[in-house]
Amino acid sequence: MIDHTGVVVSDFEASKRFYEQALGAIGLAKVLEFPAAVTGHTDVAGFGPPGKAEFWISAAMMAGQGPNKPPLHVAFRVDTRAEVEAFYAAAMAAGGTDNGAPGVRAHYHPNYYGAFVRDPDGHNIEAACHAPV
Repeated sequence: MIDHTGVVVSDFEASKRFYEQALGAIGLAKVLEFPAAVTGHTDVAGFGPPGKAEFWISAAMMAGQGPNKPPLHVAFRVDTRAEVEAFYAAAMAAGGTDNGAPGVRAHYHPNYYGAFVRDPDGHNIEAACHAPV
């Protein structure tokens, strides 16, 4: 399956703060960060469980390049509905934009509980729980 993924962001520092808050609410932290001098092209930060960066943000490489277009959708699997709610609250407090408050999405399956927030660049970031109540 997928080992890691990421998005390009327009304001690296602002996005880093957003993801530190939003993902911190579901137990993920910034575990790695490298400047352009190390990567050879751009600043990057990796988030995930301790010791494993699974989600990366990358600064736009050239002035005026901007984030991914169209914006991407990334969903983070969590174990409980409370984690979905914590993610949503933290992401909104960090400056995210509502794209679907926590709730059951029965059209996916009866136990699908998710919340959707747009990050500072419009990427659709989700926390999803598949466990029954």
